[in-house]
Amino acid sequence: MNKPQKPYILTIDQGTTSTRAILFSKDMEIIDVAQKELELFYPENGWVEQDAMMIWSDTVQLCQDVVKKAEIDLFDIAAIGITNQRETVIVWDKKTGKPLYNAIVWQDRRTADMCRSLAEAGHEDMIREKTGLLIDPYFSATKIKWILDNVDKARDKANAGNLLCGTIDAFLIWHLTGGKSHATDATNASRTQLYNIVEDKWDDELLELFDIPASMLPEVKDNVADFGTTTHALFGGHDLKITGVAGDQQAAFIGQACFSPGMVKSTYGTGCFALMNIGTTFKSSEHRMLTTIGYRLNGRITYAFEGSIFIAGAAVQWLRDGIGIIDHAAESENMAQDLEHNDDVYLVPAFTGLGAPHWDPEARGIITGITRNTTRSHLVRAALEAQAYQTEDLLEAMAKDAGQPIAELRVDGGMVANNWVCQFLADITGVRVKRPHIIETTALGAGYLAGLGVGLFDSIDDITNAWSEEARFEPKMDEEYRQNLYQGWKTALQRCR
Repeated sequence: MNKPQKPYILTIDQGTTSTRAILFSKDMEIIDVAQKELELFYPENGWVEQDAMMIWSDTVQLCQDVVKKAEIDLFDIAAIGITNQRETVIVWDKKTGKPLYNAIVWQDRRTADMCRSLAEAGHEDMIREKTGLLIDPYFSATKIKWILDNVDKARDKANAGNLLCGTIDAFLIWHLTGGKSHATDATNASRTQLYNIVEDKWDDELLELFDIPASMLPEVKDNVADFGTTTHALFGGHDLKITGVAGDQQAAFIGQACFSPGMVKSTYGTGCFALMNIGTTFKSSEHRMLTTIGYRLNGRITYAFEGSIFIAGAAVQWLRDGIGIIDHAAESENMAQDLEHNDDVYLVPAFTGLGAPHWDPEARGIITGITRNTTRSHLVRAALEAQAYQTEDLLEAMAKDAGQPIAELRVDGGMVANNWVCQFLADITGVRVKRPHIIETTALGAGYLAGLGVGLFDSIDDITNAWSEEARFEPKMDEEYRQNLYQGWKTALQRCR
């Protein structure tokens, strides 16, 4: 008689502004969630950091809390899945596990001059051909180099083989397994600018260019793999397997079941990230999109074009916490809806530079069109509208690279609970927008990967069959009006650069 399957998946969703532990049933319904906001530090203009040990302690506490809240037995957890903010990087001591420096966050711009020097030295084509990425402070490589060059004795320790580095997933895996597993997955590796996504390996030429010892780097595994087992003491004596890992945007890509070439998803969290499935052959973008690993299963890579927008939901967070013109993010929908027009008020949220397709690390945020008639509702609406305009910038470039128009956009993330945002997104892009029943697709995707790793699901077909739409939004805006709005955005964009 077959032993019944354990009924739960525990997913760790470590994001830019919060860490969450989510408990899923074997049918991938959310049982319970535990969440804690994460503090960001800004020690200098353009610098963004986090306390790596706080991320670790929060993760353990939240995993314990969600199990306690759900009143389940730890024995009934089949596996752990991990998804994480990508590009954020940590360098830590191999013996103690303690970071040498704060985690440097993906939004950090401190290495802009380093990136400029690399581009001026003629390295951009080589880097793009190997990694699919443009030279930008966004990616992990220059952050690691900065730590090695600027933290006392870091370079000596690295050369002696006493330091490890990795993205958040690798740091968590190392600590969860008591230092037994120094591993990452192919999607996170593909965002470091050190991984050759054509040859599927850490690249010696890139490691030499950035002066990073190979001994620091984690082993790169499939998204579904044996990443190790938690230490006996962490979860009441129960050893839990870690069997699914993906960077947050690729986890959402999987959670949205974008398994056929041409399918596109866009996630609206702290930033906005659109990924298009381009199949199993590497292609470089001709329109300043990134090429990245969408997922790697059974040793086979599926690639994606990606457009990265650095500020999406963070713009609404700024309205709430930075300038205090709203008390709750949920207020924004009615405030935007109450205005018939934007009255030519535009917000370009280039708080940490511009991402795709502009790639301008020196750009900064700007509000244009303010008059005596401008109200706080105009600023709120401008922050929401900006997400649609930025998405249209991405989709235009993607469609040109793909050589075909985009017919449908699957959306997820906290912002898309706002119906006004979804409708305006459809209107400005001219694309049908579909919102799934579960908009927490980042955690969902990691849960599916973990479930595949322990046999709760047979294949990705199970994910495709489980996906369902909760709402769809068809474009209905007059074309001339749409073009006028978008032209206003382009004008504002030029002024911020």
